[in-house]
Parts: sequence; C-alpha cells; structure tokens
Amino acid sequence: MEREKFGSRIGFILLSAGCAIGIGNVWRFPYIAGMYGGGMFVLFYLFFLAAMGIPVMTMEFAVGRASRKSIIKSFTALEKPGQKWHLHGYLGLAGNYLLMMFYTTVAGWMLYYFYLMLTGKFTGKDKEQVSGMFQKMLDSPSVLTTVMVIIVTAGILICSFGLQKGVERITKVMMTLLLLIIVVLAVRGMTLPGSMEGLKFYLLPDVQRMRDVGIPETITAAMNQAFFTLSLGIGAMAIFGSYIDKSRTLLGESVSIAVLDTFVALVSGLIIFPTCYSFDIRPDMGPSLIFITLPNIFNHMTGGRIWGTLFFVFMTFAAFSTILAVFENIISCGMDLFCWSRKKSCLVNLAVLIVLSLPCVFGYNIWSGFQPLGEGSAILDLEDFMVSNVILPVGSLVYLLFCVTRSGWGFEEYLKEANTGKGLRMPKGLRIYVTYVLPILLIFLIVKGWMG
Repeated sequence: MEREKFGSRIGFILLSAGCAIGIGNVWRFPYIAGMYGGGMFVLFYLFFLAAMGIPVMTMEFAVGRASRKSIIKSFTALEKPGQKWHLHGYLGLAGNYLLMMFYTTVAGWMLYYFYLMLTGKFTGKDKEQVSGMFQKMLDSPSVLTTVMVIIVTAGILICSFGLQKGVERITKVMMTLLLLIIVVLAVRGMTLPGSMEGLKFYLLPDVQRMRDVGIPETITAAMNQAFFTLSLGIGAMAIFGSYIDKSRTLLGESVSIAVLDTFVALVSGLIIFPTCYSFDIRPDMGPSLIFITLPNIFNHMTGGRIWGTLFFVFMTFAAFSTILAVFENIISCGMDLFCWSRKKSCLVNLAVLIVLSLPCVFGYNIWSGFQPLGEGSAILDLEDFMVSNVILPVGSLVYLLFCVTRSGWGFEEYLKEANTGKGLRMPKGLRIYVTYVLPILLIFLIVKGWMG
C-alpha cells in the first residue's frame, strides 16, 4: 500500500506545529516566564530551544522520512540486523496512548467551557461561584465523559477521512483560526487600562527576580520548557516526517515549526499578563488560571462573554490540534503493525481510546480517593508525570543516540537525510556537540524530572 503524503508544505508545518502547540503553551509558559525573571527567562528559553529542541526534532523527522513508517516500524526499517532499537517503538506507542488518556479529558474541559461561555452561564457569577462551576464540572462523571467522548469521536472521524482530506484539511483551517484569534485576543489584552504593568512584568528582563528564585532553577526551567514544548520522543513528529518528500532540509522545517510554537507561547503571555494586571489579579498557573482566574476576568470585562468564548475556542483548538496529530500516529501504528486499513484502525482505536480515557475522567469523582502522587493529586497527574518525566525525555534520548552513534543509524546517515533538499542545513561541525554534550543535557533533564 502506497504511503500517504501531505498535499502541501504548509499543511505539514501547520500540522507539526499543531502537535507542538498545546495547552502547556498557555497555562504554563506565561506563568513560569513571569516567575523566573520575564525577559531573562525568555532569552534562556530561546537558547535551549535552538540548542536542544530543534536538533532532536530534526532527528525525529529524519527517522520518519528515511523509514516512511510510524514509530512502531521506523527503527526496524533503519537499524542494522540484530539490533534492538525497534523496541523503542513500543515505548513510543505506549507514550502516545498514555498522553491521550488525559489529554482528551482536558480538551473536553476546554470544549465544555466554550459551551458555558457561549451560552452565558458565567454572566453575573462572583469569584466563588465561578470556582464552584469548575468543581461541579470535575465532580460530574457524566459531563466529563460526554465531552471526552465528543473529542475522541471527532478526532477519530477526522483521521478516518485520510491524511490530506481529513487531518491536513481540518488542521489548516483550525491552526489559521487559532493564530488569528490569539492575535485578536492579545491586541484586546494590551489595550486594556493598566495593561502596560503586566507587559513590563512579563517581558522586561528582571535579573533580581531571577536571582530571587535562583539562577540554576531559572536555567533548568527554561531548558525544561524549551524541550517539552515540542512534543518530542514519542514519534508524534516522526509520523509527519514519514509523509513528506525530500524537497526541503529538515533543519529549515524544524525552525519554522519551533517559531510558530514559540509565537503562540509568547503571545499567550500578551493575553494573560496585561489582562490579569488590568484587573489587579496575579496570574496563576495551570487549570486554575484557565478555568477560574480568566472566566472571572471575562465576567468583569466589556464584551467579556465574546472575548471568553473566543479564548475557549482558541484553547479547544490548541488542545485538539495536538490530539489530531497523536491520533494520526496511533492510527498509523495500527496500520503498520497489523496491516489494518485506515478505517479499521480508526474503529478499533475509537473504542480503545474512549475506554483508556475513563480513568482520568473518574479520577476527579468516582475514584477521587486514589491520590497516586500524594495529597490532592489525581490520576491525571500520574499519567502526566509518566509522559513528561519518563517517556518524552527517554524517547528523545533514544532518537538522539540512534542518530549519532555507530551502534545505531549513525551520524553520517542522519546528516545525509537531514540535509537532503533545499533550506537550512545541519553543519557537520555539530557532530561533537550532538554526540557528547546533548546526551548529557538530556540525561540531566531526565534525572531532574525523576528527582522532582
């Protein structure tokens, strides 16, 4: 069966960027940028994005494009006889499923809040009532299950139409709207009275604030964010590499994707800081920022219902673009592993993904007594920890070592694949850095993540 291909280069870039752009760009990046010294953190972040994230992304794309397979078969196609690199395919596939076990639920939260904003359910509510609405949603297994099933079904349905007619076509529209909405929201945020204070806090380099939290902590946080923002290590990028032709070099494409991802992260801060400061509220992080702080602010803003609705459309798209990308990887693995048709892989995974997503849903209500990471934690936290601290960094290390060591694919083969086509080329002189320095940085990240 002939391998499917993207209809256009822009489709590939938007889909890969859509995979990288997720809710972490919005509910994590602005907060930690503010906490670790504003512009100072952003500079470190950009440095590590170039030094760590982009090189590993070119490696994942190279393995995908050279093998023309999903993660489950890509290493098998490229490794030498008797090698065991292909075993990572199973860890990668497990990582894709594990990520979707909680991401579908969180995307469901975004969709539900879009519905609440659109129908004016927040109008006239005070801070306690808004907070209560978030808790009420979490307490209801029927609400959480319904929105999760809608998200999974929509994602699988789009994937069932194929790469070009389904995933690429819908993602192009969704990502274009996402980028448009985020710019509109940022302009609105920056024109609010008192917003300049928020902008200064966010973007002006503040060495003192960085010293207060600790310079090593700032550097580690920037390294963490720069690396994890690109969703590397589970083959979610490699799958798109397997669908592209060899007309462009992989460094140029990786830079374009990283720029789009960073744009969304930075502009999210232009929405959140000016808006929070305008209403004299300190920005929070994580779910409470999105589901409690911001709905409260929209409540007090002129035309807040419209701005709130737009914001949750943006958040739903940010989450759903990642879901579509990972679903495509999962479905492709079913096709590669069992020789299923696309339709069959979609049907099987529709059932599997719904069932696998239920523990996260029930972790907030029926099974809320199970607190795997200590007091106040939920099943989602355990699943997130496993993906973020184990599978993504370990998977990225596997891709890196496969591409730079003689016992793997080898640096020469990787470089030849990465530099095929026109565009930015990976310099041969980077060999020592990617072979000896980059693995140490990744191992440091892994150890730091496990030690908490």
